[in-house]
Amino acid sequence: MNETQGLLAGLFMTMALIAYIFWPENVFANQREKSRLEFLLERKEQLYDNLRDLNFEFRAGKYPEEDFRAQQALLENEAMNLMREISTLEHERG
Repeated sequence: MNETQGLLAGLFMTMALIAYIFWPENVFANQREKSRLEFLLERKEQLYDNLRDLNFEFRAGKYPEEDFRAQQALLENEAMNLMREISTLEHERG
């Protein structure tokens, strides 16, 4: 392979790589819309993860107790409201 062929091969590979990386895909068309219940169940998992992280960080000494208690109360209140709505939607669903 001479220098010109190598340069052309490299240029072709570069163009193919750029096309592969930036090729527009119709990703949004393939997604379906979530139901309210699916959204709430995902949010519940996020809240539980946040509570777990908050407890861990408090035990590690990253939060003063009063800030921890305030944040914990907010998250637990949101979780309680979320669970109430999930229960209502599941009851309506059947």
